[in-house]
Amino acid sequence: MRTRGKKKEAPPPRLYARYSPYRDLSMTYEGRSVAIPLRVPDLSIHGMFINTPRMFAEGSVLKLRFHLTRTGYPVNARGEVRYCVPGIGVGVEFVGISEEDQAAIAEELEIAEEASRRKR
Repeated sequence: MRTRGKKKEAPPPRLYARYSPYRDLSMTYEGRSVAIPLRVPDLSIHGMFINTPRMFAEGSVLKLRFHLTRTGYPVNARGEVRYCVPGIGVGVEFVGISEEDQAAIAEELEIAEEASRRKR
């Protein structure tokens, strides 16, 4: 027995390594000051996936602030929603991030990868 209906689209495949553990993430919808419920997302040098039940239209701009876990480095960035998985979260690409913040994320990812290799 087949069910008819729309086939769910899978999010695009990831092009860059991701890293999860970081802390103090806050996000605001640009132009609003409402708190948005979040769960731990994952991170790459170009963006992140943020678990949130809130829906955002593709193209929505978000202000993001968080600290990298291992170095404690504070990151401030603007991100644009590239895709939304209803009830699960949003894929965000950084569109406004300093070179210093990107370099700090890259360093954090290298440290995480190195630690992962040592565990194997």
